[in-house]
Amino acid sequence: MNDMTHEHASFRSMIDGTQEDWNIIAREQKEFAPNNGARILDHLKLLGGDYGGFPVDRLEHCLQTATRAHRDGRDEEYVVMALLHDIGDTLGAFNHPDVAAAILKPFLSEENLWIVQHHGIFQGHYFFHYIGLDRDMRDQFADHPYAAACAEFCEKYDAPAFDPDYESLPLEFFEPMVKRLCAYPRTSIYKKVMVEEAAE
Repeated sequence: MNDMTHEHASFRSMIDGTQEDWNIIAREQKEFAPNNGARILDHLKLLGGDYGGFPVDRLEHCLQTATRAHRDGRDEEYVVMALLHDIGDTLGAFNHPDVAAAILKPFLSEENLWIVQHHGIFQGHYFFHYIGLDRDMRDQFADHPYAAACAEFCEKYDAPAFDPDYESLPLEFFEPMVKRLCAYPRTSIYKKVMVEEAAE
């Protein structure tokens, strides 16, 4: 987007960038980054109406997964992870867990990130044998410290979240959680800069 109402850096190649240029960019980033959660939610909404043959659309599946986790007393980070675990479905048809993990990596604990990254293989236990794959593929991670947590996520929240009769909470209920969690990173090469800017 060519926004001429804002100041712009003067370089045509980063090699030629100056401190003044990067001060301009840093100021823009300070305004842009905290709205990360809203942009993530906008993308999540794209899953609405996309069924892919399932009994509910992909957005409803995400809402059911998050609602089940919330009603089970999971903390806010876990609930947001549950809500966004399949956000990569439309962009990463062949690797949707990787897409979700990349988006959520700056904001999640090591365990919750591992769950997002590997839930596809663990969820496969319920259907891989129907599509010619090994339903026990997840066994390769049997000794991993987060394997049981990932299996539990799939069994309790992800696998049962395809019920057309389930009364899930609306997306609006989860929006403040997403915006809080995704405003500033807990792990990122940019964390120091963002934390300093947030404190100003």
